[in-house]
Amino acid sequence: MVKIERPFDLFTERMSRVPFVPPAAASTARAAATTAAPAAPRALKGRQTRSAILDAALQLAAEKGLEGLSMGVLAEALHMSKSGVFAHFGSREALQLCVIREYNDRFAIEVFQPALRQPRGLPRLQSLFQRWVHRVSDEIDSGCLYISGAVEFDDRPGPVRDALVTMVQAWQQALHRAMELSIQVGHLQAQTDTRQLLFEVHGLVLALHHDARFLRQADVLQRAQVAFERVVLHNATPAGQLLMMSSTDALQARIKERS
Repeated sequence: MVKIERPFDLFTERMSRVPFVPPAAASTARAAATTAAPAAPRALKGRQTRSAILDAALQLAAEKGLEGLSMGVLAEALHMSKSGVFAHFGSREALQLCVIREYNDRFAIEVFQPALRQPRGLPRLQSLFQRWVHRVSDEIDSGCLYISGAVEFDDRPGPVRDALVTMVQAWQQALHRAMELSIQVGHLQAQTDTRQLLFEVHGLVLALHHDARFLRQADVLQRAQVAFERVVLHNATPAGQLLMMSSTDALQARIKERS
């Protein structure tokens, strides 16, 4: 039996192949390595500074988009020199790529990893969807980098677009494998069109983001959950339907608490 864990590993494996460090920066790093190693306190301070820059860059990207990232604005927000920010990343594009990777890592921690603790089949698929929806709903004031980044770079080829595409494709593959595994364990019908199901489930989150962020509708979280249950129940076996129905009341109670 194929394990669903592999797409989650693939998610981070693919991202590790994205060239986030430009050749110039890599050459500088190698040259520095030939000199005396920096003292531990200095290295620690460097990591802390880089982390602070990334936190500020994530917030700026959430507010103004990846194109809104600027070395100058970051330097001003952190009370640093522009050259000090530049020294950590080497270019604006490298900064954008590092922000994408950081966002990806946090998404994996908040959505992927907890879902793996759920039983295979519909419980895990539900967890993936619910955690994804809750993360998007928490980002209403700032925006989901996956979605906003797709709008910014949909017709702009280059490393930033490639990184975003890699993230979204890996995430969709993880969802798709969860659906396939739900068939294997008998929760979804054998004839389920998993590609169609993936399209509909992904579309629900896009609609949630649009109606909550653009239209400012207050009931979109509940509507997304109802729609998810409807589309899954349409494809579920009797055993899968029992699992879905048994968890509905508890899910609705948690949603109301968050709204």
